[in-house]
Amino acid sequence: MDGSRASWVNTTHDWAGSLDADHLAQIRERSAEFTPGGPGHLVLEVVAYAADEAASRGGGHCVVTLHADGSVSVKDDGRGTDTRVDEHGQVVKKPVMATKDLRFFDLPEAERLPDGHPRRGMSVVAALSEWLIHTNRRLNGSWSRRYEHGVPVTGLDPVESDGTTGTCVRFLPHQALRSPGSLTAGELARWSEHWPDLTLRVDDRLEG
Repeated sequence: MDGSRASWVNTTHDWAGSLDADHLAQIRERSAEFTPGGPGHLVLEVVAYAADEAASRGGGHCVVTLHADGSVSVKDDGRGTDTRVDEHGQVVKKPVMATKDLRFFDLPEAERLPDGHPRRGMSVVAALSEWLIHTNRRLNGSWSRRYEHGVPVTGLDPVESDGTTGTCVRFLPHQALRSPGSLTAGELARWSEHWPDLTLRVDDRLEG
């Protein structure tokens, strides 16, 4: 069986590549369009993936942490981001961060997130963050990868297994998007009611 990325069926992302620089540039050039309301929308873009996983499994949990440095982490207990093995026997993680989500990005009728704005995908979060770290825990192994302004700057660095599965996305929105009070725990808790299959908890560490 051909294991090359070009032969893989694309359902949500194009497996043939792991980086679409033009796509990321488009997001940065139109940042106001893709982050209506500021960093809160970016958080919802990430939580939406945890909600997808929870819905597919009949329930799930997610913790959103607001860190004192202005970054946010979203951690879920799902199966972890999908992976495949290429023709060289190398593990390839689904390119959710730096490529277009084919289900949402260009569709006018895309799903609306709890803030009322359309869902565009995780690449919006990556492109509009100074840095982002995606930690992926699956039954067959765990990895972490760092992105800067949407571009992967490390490989899939092995992470010691802790017996759990799921993903953790921690990101620092661009400085221009951050302002005092632009993201609150109360607002996130209220928005979480949009996803009945997902139990969401907010850990607010903004005060240090």
